Amino acid sequence: MSARQHIAAAEAHSAHNYHPLPVVVAHADGAWMTDIEGRRYLDMLAGYSALNFGHRHPRLIAAAKAQLDQVTLTSRAFHHDRFADFCTALAELCGMEMVLPMNTGAEAVETAVKTARKWGYRVKGVPDGQAKIVVAAGNFHGRTTTIISFSTDPEARLDFGPFTPGFEIVPYGDLAALDAAVDDRTVAVLIEPIQGEAGVLVPPPGYLAGLRWITAERGVLFIADEVQSGLGRTGRTFACEHEGVVPDMYVLGKALGGGVVPVSAVVSSAEVLGVYRPGEHGSTFGGNPLACAVALEVIAMLRSGEVQQRAAELGDHLHSELGLLAGAGGPVTAVRGRGLWAGVDIAPGHGTGREVSEQLMDRRVLVKDTHGATIRLAPPLVISKEDLDWGLEQLRAVLSG
Repeated sequence: MSARQHIAAAEAHSAHNYHPLPVVVAHADGAWMTDIEGRRYLDMLAGYSALNFGHRHPRLIAAAKAQLDQVTLTSRAFHHDRFADFCTALAELCGMEMVLPMNTGAEAVETAVKTARKWGYRVKGVPDGQAKIVVAAGNFHGRTTTIISFSTDPEARLDFGPFTPGFEIVPYGDLAALDAAVDDRTVAVLIEPIQGEAGVLVPPPGYLAGLRWITAERGVLFIADEVQSGLGRTGRTFACEHEGVVPDMYVLGKALGGGVVPVSAVVSSAEVLGVYRPGEHGSTFGGNPLACAVALEVIAMLRSGEVQQRAAELGDHLHSELGLLAGAGGPVTAVRGRGLWAGVDIAPGHGTGREVSEQLMDRRVLVKDTHGATIRLAPPLVISKEDLDWGLEQLRAVLSG
C-alpha cells in the first residue's frame, strides 16, 4: 500500500485518539527513520524519550534477541533468572533499595499513587480514606482515570468523569503554594522535575531543593516522575540531580525499555515499598524476563556516564543555537529545557506548532507540537552533532520562510 492508503486504513479502523503526522515509518536506525516509500527522516522526538538510545541500538537488540531464545514471560507466579539482577541494578543506579516493576509510565504513576497512600496509612498514620497527594498544574503523568483526575488539561478530562478524589493542585514552581497545601493528611508531593508535555517547563532555581526540604520537614514523600526527564535526557541520569536532590521515590519508564519493550518501575526505600504484601498489587507482564534483559543493558549503558555527558554537551550546543532564534522580533519567543530536550515557542506569524511540524516533515525532520504554538525537540541521545546541526538548519529554514 502507499502511504496514503496506510493512513486511510488506520483512520478507518483505529480510534482517533492521536493526530499523527502523515508519515508511515517502515524502518529505523539510530537517529533516522525511513518511510514505506524510501524517504529518510531525522527523528528529533525520540518517542518522547522512549528512544533515548536511538532506534535499534545494537546492544539493546542483541540483549533482546538473546533473551528471546530463552524465556520471555513467566508472570510473577514464578521467579525467573533475570529478575533479581534487574531489581538490584536499577536500585543501585537510583541509590535506592527496592524496585516495583510495571510496564508503562502511567502504570508506574498509578503504582506510585497507591504506594504513597498505603505508606501514609501504614507508616505515617493518616486516617483511612483521607490521604492527600499534592500535584502541580500543567502536569502530565498519563491518561488513566485516576491520573486525569488531577490533570489541568481540559482535553484529558472532558467526558471522563466522575474523577478520583484525594489530590490538590498547586501552581508549578510555586514553593509557597506547595507549602501551604501540605497538611496532616498529605502523604506525598508528586512532581515532574521538568514538565514535558507542558512544553518542557523548567522550574525556577531552588524549586526542587525547596520541595525536598518541605517534604522532609513535614514527613511527606517526594515522588519524582522522571518518566520523560530521567535516564540521561537532561545531561544527568536524573533531572533531580541538577539541584543535588534525591527524592523518596523515582517513577521511571520510556527509556528504561530502550525503545524495544515497555518497561517501567517505581524505585524507593525498603520502608516505602516494604508496605506491600502478596496480592495487593501486580502486573502479569511487569518485570518479565524480556523486559529485564533489555532494561539491564540500558542500565549498563548508563553506568559509564558517557550517554549523560553526550546529552549535556550536545544539549549546550542545541540551546545555544536555539537561543539565536529567540528574542524581540525573532521567529521564536522562548526556548526552555535542559540537555537534549527543548520546548520552542513559535512567534505569531510564523505558524502554529502543528504547521511548523508539518513543514519540518516536508524537510525530512520529525518533531511534535504541543499546546498550540510550541514544538518539542528531543532527539535520540546518540545523535551526531552533524545530524543535529542539519536538523537545526531545517528549523531555521522553516522559520525564516
